[in-house]
Amino acid sequence: MAKRAVVLVSGGMDSAVVLAWMKREGFECIALSFDYGQRHRIELECARRVAVKCGVVEHLVQKMDLRSVGASALTADIAVPKDREGALSHGEIPITYVPARNTLFLSYALALAESRGACDIALGVNAVDYSGYPDCRPEFLAAFTRLANLATRVGVEATAAGECAFHIHAPLVALSKCEIVKLGAELGVDFAMTISCYDPTSAGAPCRRCDACHLRALGFAQAQLVDAGQSAIAR
Repeated sequence: MAKRAVVLVSGGMDSAVVLAWMKREGFECIALSFDYGQRHRIELECARRVAVKCGVVEHLVQKMDLRSVGASALTADIAVPKDREGALSHGEIPITYVPARNTLFLSYALALAESRGACDIALGVNAVDYSGYPDCRPEFLAAFTRLANLATRVGVEATAAGECAFHIHAPLVALSKCEIVKLGAELGVDFAMTISCYDPTSAGAPCRRCDACHLRALGFAQAQLVDAGQSAIAR
């Protein structure tokens, strides 16, 4: 019987690569996406396409209102920073950070995993070519893994038996965006189904000026590959 995993699928290129990676590792995948009030709604359609293409056994889209929390350019009426390609800093936490988003997402993924008999959770966080988010760091993932095994029945029972029940997979965490593009190409990821933009148009076209757009463009340029996704997404 195949191992089962919950994979966070956002509609972006990183989560698409992670989903393909988990499939290659032999996991039966449950895709989990979030409709959390984000301004970039096109990502949910991209997530649906990616999940269908990868043949997941189930795809859940969970509603979660983070607009009521605010304090982020992705969920509130705050301008998304543009044209910062020369000023991206790993020491700065930008206004596109959504308060506690990955903690909330992983908590729901944990509940879903326990209910579905899955002991593995995967997500596409990255601590190299990223925009300074504290919940994309290995330290956060290690802490959440400890929490998962302390706060669940499955975790407590496994700990009593001297085992670790839940595992968090973040295969991209130490990769550059160039390396992620190359890995995705190796895995056969259809990047045309994905979008990486903090401020797309109402038609779903990328702005090409935000941090996410710049990092994606840099990754494809360094990998010497053509990005079929960002130009074709609005269709």
